[in-house]
Amino acid sequence: MSTESWHMAALALQLLAVDPAGLGGAVIRMRAGPDRESVLARLPTTTPLRKMPPSISDEQLFGGIDLSATLATSRVVHGKGFFETSCIAVIPMAERCTATLAAKLSSLMDQSLTAGIVALDEGAEPDEAVPATLAERLAFHIEPGGRRPDNWTKIPAAPDSPDVSVADATIQLTVLASTFGIGSLRAPTLALRAAKAHARYTGRSNLTEADIEIAAALVFPHRATIIPQEETASDPLPPAPPEPDAPDEADGQDKSTDMTLPDGDMLIAAVKALLPPGLLDQLVSTRTSRVSSGAGAGRTRTGNRRGRPLPSRPGRLDGTARIDLVATLRAAAPWQPIRRKHQPDRPGLLIRPSDIRLKRYAEQSDRLLIFCVDASGSAAMARLGEAKGAIELLLADAYANRDHVALIAFRGTGAEILLPPTRSLVQTKRRLSALPGGGGTPLAAGLHCAMGLAEKATGRGLTPTIILITDGRANITLDGNANRSQAASDAQQMAGALRASGISSLVLDMSNRPQPALQALGKILNATYVPLPRANAERLTDVVTAVLGV
Repeated sequence: MSTESWHMAALALQLLAVDPAGLGGAVIRMRAGPDRESVLARLPTTTPLRKMPPSISDEQLFGGIDLSATLATSRVVHGKGFFETSCIAVIPMAERCTATLAAKLSSLMDQSLTAGIVALDEGAEPDEAVPATLAERLAFHIEPGGRRPDNWTKIPAAPDSPDVSVADATIQLTVLASTFGIGSLRAPTLALRAAKAHARYTGRSNLTEADIEIAAALVFPHRATIIPQEETASDPLPPAPPEPDAPDEADGQDKSTDMTLPDGDMLIAAVKALLPPGLLDQLVSTRTSRVSSGAGAGRTRTGNRRGRPLPSRPGRLDGTARIDLVATLRAAAPWQPIRRKHQPDRPGLLIRPSDIRLKRYAEQSDRLLIFCVDASGSAAMARLGEAKGAIELLLADAYANRDHVALIAFRGTGAEILLPPTRSLVQTKRRLSALPGGGGTPLAAGLHCAMGLAEKATGRGLTPTIILITDGRANITLDGNANRSQAASDAQQMAGALRASGISSLVLDMSNRPQPALQALGKILNATYVPLPRANAERLTDVVTAVLGV
């Protein structure tokens, strides 16, 4: 399979050389190294390659006023945009592209202003990927597995050939895309482009079965959202009626331009053979991530600290924002000749309030880990002690990860915040020196308290994640009464409210045996459920780190 994936990678690169603009480009998901360099060496050479950093500014991408040249020549000088010179953009670390940059590049591609884009995806985790808006417009996803074959050589260049004619291939590729759950019409359009490129590569002017099969195998597998199942029937199907004789006029047609379409089952088999390994797991995780809010650090949102610079914006100097001097001068430069006519005696640049540009920065959101701990019953002290140890271990790396932690204990008839959100290890040890325990299990009250704290943290720009540590035996209702069935119902209602609010969570089952009720609660929360009987602080920390990537 690894040899086949390398062969398909070489073929995709060669088709990209035939029609780079029509195919859009490719996503190359490989870590930096000799193997990736060998792939990059096979990129099209007919069009120059040019690196595009993910942090490219609007002036560099679209062009704008060249400030230094304008000031030097006393006239407006416009700089060129990135794609004004024909080139294929190579984006390193493309998984770090922002949604804004992806949208701008997509707009340029939709206007046919690019000659192709190659996105180098170096993501280490499944959720680290090129933005879908951009990846959808790139025909190929190149991710060869295993060791590069020793005889992996460059495929010969394509000969010149006339335009390729198509017949019913568009319909067949569209139906095939639908079979694999691909809703975008860009996929069959790109597949048709790939089929035509393969026909041109082999020097033909008409499509064949091989062209369509190879195009589908290159374009569809990484876009699939479902895996079609083979149809089974208890009774054999009756034989098909004989085909009527074709009219005599058809015999005289030129068969050199006919296109023989491949069988649908054969196309499905070709695509299924190249589906990424673990696709089902990826589909499940993708659906989960769409429902729940991400737990990752550094999520772009209304945050609590300043991130990377953004394009400046017009504004007024009110003492709360910093002026962007370069952008202000760039805005004022085109107006200098007109303003100088009205104020010829005034020296220096003539700046107006409308020229003022203010600096902007992306806001980054630190993560808050809210430990919601069951402090009821005979095992309360053990659970609280484990949670205390885990919090102290996590706080040891808090400054590096910019994580905050909080602790909520629920017992008796309610819940209380034992440790407000903090990054101070000294404060944590002082507050956690004595922990209460015992009484009933008001699970709903604990979830309610955690939800309130999480919503307050969201308002402060933090990204909260609730870590529920319990055995799941709720017996106290939300209003403080002892009623086991009502307590379970209240807990499920609170879990549904938490899920609807988009707050991510993790459920750790500390009972001696996994509890089905707690497992069901985890499903309602859309949370990861992990049974941890007899876990110590180190084991608890390891699980939180592994699941949440702390």
